[in-house]
Amino acid sequence: MPAPKRSNRAYRNVARVIRPVLLAITRRDWRGTEHLPTEGGFIAVANHMTEIDPLTFAHFLYDNGHVPKILAKSSLFSVPVLGYVLRATGQIPVFRNSTDAGKSLQSAVTALEAGECVAVFPEGTLTREPDLWPMLGKTGIARLALTTRAPVIPAAQWGPQLLLGRYKKLFKPFPPKPVTIVAGPPVDLSDLYDRPMSTATLREATERVMAAITVLLEEIRGEQAPAQRYDPRYPQGRAAGTADGGPEPLA
Repeated sequence: MPAPKRSNRAYRNVARVIRPVLLAITRRDWRGTEHLPTEGGFIAVANHMTEIDPLTFAHFLYDNGHVPKILAKSSLFSVPVLGYVLRATGQIPVFRNSTDAGKSLQSAVTALEAGECVAVFPEGTLTREPDLWPMLGKTGIARLALTTRAPVIPAAQWGPQLLLGRYKKLFKPFPPKPVTIVAGPPVDLSDLYDRPMSTATLREATERVMAAITVLLEEIRGEQAPAQRYDPRYPQGRAAGTADGGPEPLA
């Protein structure tokens, strides 16, 4: 398969190593690829169940002609070998709870303005929802989307958790696992573009993104998600809303 046009040498070299492995250990069912823009920058968003999700999501995007710049927590960039790969392939570090938090937004904005695909897991961490449904999203995705007005393409994936369970270290590559990824049409945020970027506006935009992902996951699973979105800040996980405070990180 020809490499996407925007891939640099490091990205292509990494893909030559990782892609054959993913092809060997997964049975892929990819749908909705017609919703991926053919030109211009866009934000790809997906649910987050396990630490291998970024690889399967990147595989989906890469094989459909896009070179995702994934937002990843900054601590990963200090891990030997992995950090070098992340930097060389142009991934974007997310600085949480620090004075550098704004750098993540600016790096993502710059990538989108250059016509890149920026991949974000809006939950910011692995879902805490007991049945692996998407939980409450962080408003960083809304801030990025409303700042750039770039298309936000929702996607849902189901199956990566069979390769590597949530919070588990046991990797189960064989037999090959079914991995389904479905992309949907852009999330409509146009009526929010000219509103003040208040907490209420950011929350509304974030929930629209999470709702679009959830609908796609319901389609894949053939089940209905809980009516109230899981909020990990509460003991029972079901209190609605997000806490007031400063800007949330992008991921």
